[in-house]
Amino acid sequence: MTEPAASASTVPGTAPSERKWGKLMLALVAFFVMPSILWLRAFLPIENSVLLFVPALAACCLVGWWAGGRVLLAIIWVALAAWLAIAGASPNDAFTNMARGWCLLLAGAFGLVCLFGTTGAFFPRALTALGLALGLSLMMSLVGPMRASEAKKALNAELTRRNSDTMAQLNGFISQHPRIWQQLTSKVPPMASMPAETEKLLKVLSTYGLELFPALLALESLAALALAWTTYHRLGRARLGLALGALRDFRFSDQLSWGVIVGLTVTFLPTLASVSGLGKNLLLFFCALYAVRGLGVLSWFFAPSVLALTLAGVFVLLVWPVNAFRLLAAAMSGVGLVDTWADLRRPRTTT
Repeated sequence: MTEPAASASTVPGTAPSERKWGKLMLALVAFFVMPSILWLRAFLPIENSVLLFVPALAACCLVGWWAGGRVLLAIIWVALAAWLAIAGASPNDAFTNMARGWCLLLAGAFGLVCLFGTTGAFFPRALTALGLALGLSLMMSLVGPMRASEAKKALNAELTRRNSDTMAQLNGFISQHPRIWQQLTSKVPPMASMPAETEKLLKVLSTYGLELFPALLALESLAALALAWTTYHRLGRARLGLALGALRDFRFSDQLSWGVIVGLTVTFLPTLASVSGLGKNLLLFFCALYAVRGLGVLSWFFAPSVLALTLAGVFVLLVWPVNAFRLLAAAMSGVGLVDTWADLRRPRTTT
């Protein structure tokens, strides 16, 4: 995400990092699997993340074909994106239709930004496309058939459905294996309250997901665009830009710190209580970006093993999903914000 500005026609040949699939495959598996995890599916906007990834990759392939790449690659991925948009569509499923519309809108905006803005790094392009898609979706909600209130109702119904499915699976397992469940609860009595506690936690997470839907959708969309960009540059011949930089080099314009400042102001200023939801979404979005930057700072100074990072991620996602994640995110955001002003990764000069 820190690659220097370059156009599709002037970018050199494939970088060494664009010939390796190992880390990318792990990232893709995580992106496709994580939304189905018990805690995450209770609040993530789009559960089927393939809907985000495929249209974005199709847009990259189209722009790559325009820049001299393979037409067959563009045809395959555009056809797959069209099939995903049509398959299973139902006029009565408001949320699914809304989600598919967003995925196509985001992919179209990213394709246009890459087509007409042939210079610049990936991250500014992705932010521009995200802003364009959000602006267009807001205009469509004002004049189109799907108003903001109806979209909120559709999201609430979707999150409620997911929680109901999760509890049905959990209660179904208990009813199908009463002896095993009785043995477990006799050995570990607190487990008897697990179904009720799980249902309560899912409702809390869904409340967060409903309130913070725009920010969560924006973050999920940025991840999809980054993966699509990286995947294309392993499949395509024409360059759209240089490879994404390593996490240890990730940084962005210091002007984005105003997003955190505005978010804090709108959230906690009593006179702006009527729009505090907007402030919370701004705060979540920009703090998440700074959390990634903070991880980049730590990667600059330390070299933790992949196993340690994996175990930490499993702990955060499965064992202690709320409090640990909040603490970790706040700490990483703080490190990222400090890096904005102190430039912690500045080369040290010796005298």
